[in-house]
Amino acid sequence: MVETINSSQEAILLEEQYGAHNYHPLPVVLSKGDGVFLWDVEGKRYFDFLSAYSAVNQGHCHPRIIDALIGQAKELTLTSRAFHNDKLGIAEKYVCELFGYDKALFMNSGAEANETAIKLARKWGYTKKGIPTDQAVIVAARQNFHGRTTTIISASSDPSARAGFGPFMPGFEVVDYDNVAALEKALANPNVCALWIEPIQGEAGVYVPAEGYLKAAETLCHKNNVLLMMDEIQTGIARTGEMLASDHEGVRPDLLILGKALSGGVLPVSLVLADDEIMLVIKPGEHGSTFGGNPLAAVVCMEALQVVEDEKLAENAHRLGVVFRTRMTELMKKTTLITKVRGKGLLNAIVINDSPESDTAWNLCEELMRNGLLAKPTHGNIIRLAPPLVITEEQIHECCDIIEKCVLNATK
Repeated sequence: MVETINSSQEAILLEEQYGAHNYHPLPVVLSKGDGVFLWDVEGKRYFDFLSAYSAVNQGHCHPRIIDALIGQAKELTLTSRAFHNDKLGIAEKYVCELFGYDKALFMNSGAEANETAIKLARKWGYTKKGIPTDQAVIVAARQNFHGRTTTIISASSDPSARAGFGPFMPGFEVVDYDNVAALEKALANPNVCALWIEPIQGEAGVYVPAEGYLKAAETLCHKNNVLLMMDEIQTGIARTGEMLASDHEGVRPDLLILGKALSGGVLPVSLVLADDEIMLVIKPGEHGSTFGGNPLAAVVCMEALQVVEDEKLAENAHRLGVVFRTRMTELMKKTTLITKVRGKGLLNAIVINDSPESDTAWNLCEELMRNGLLAKPTHGNIIRLAPPLVITEEQIHECCDIIEKCVLNATK
């Protein structure tokens, strides 16, 4: 039986009583979404400036994606991979041709895709590179965020992700991000099978590396016979003004990891792309997922990606990202509250002139919420600002006006 929520307070109290306390959401209860907008239970409208951590790049409830979902849901949703289905092969061909790889492996969550890439890299290391059994090393970057499974947090440097969840899996070396010298030293180890990085560290606060870092990483990987594993779950699918953030430097990862906006936020779909030499090291029975590659996900994924292409969302993200950062840079001149503006495309952040332990950024997000814009702090004093890519220039300026008003009021 589905009960009706009559107020935001009632919904929050229900979650508090019956739900696990593993999130700390803003005190808003959302019930409807359309394009760049969300509405709460009471009917108040908000601009969405989080986009479900870049999962709804195409906007909330995009009609083409929803129609694809409904049409396929009436025919067939799940068979498991015990049998073939009539949509998976079509989707695999579509994504391989779109991104330029030999093979695709569909999973569900981003964490699953990263786990898949870890297994592929290790198996390749043993069977192709000749690394001694159980000695493979994956090099990761400090302040990374690839998910929260016990394997993934073994490569994390975030105390909130690790404290109380050990013992941790061996086989990871963590080096400083955006540090070519550190990469050069780490990748020289003959037991390293892969370098695992984000082209922009989203959860770390939209940390954009120096130009040339990704290209240097690719060069060092080739030099040392190491696979480049690029986690584009948050940065991919047009978010940064190119289809992939790695496209800005012309970098082609050996393992491309995608998720989130692959489905336009409609259902969990993730993906690992690689060429035959890497993908085919895993044999039948060695890896899988009941829901991975289901026909519903296959159809939704293709439509979600086609929307990005047809509506030129990468181009829109690039153009409006420049507009947004220009407005934020101008705002920074009017206040001491903002110390940095950074980002690419429509993945941006402002750094608040306060310590990560302060409530300033949280309080500012609550004030933004009261003024009709939803955003969320990360790492205490950084506010990520990432609207759906269907946003218009007029709407960007309206949102910048809201941000400016709230920041200047908070400065007084």
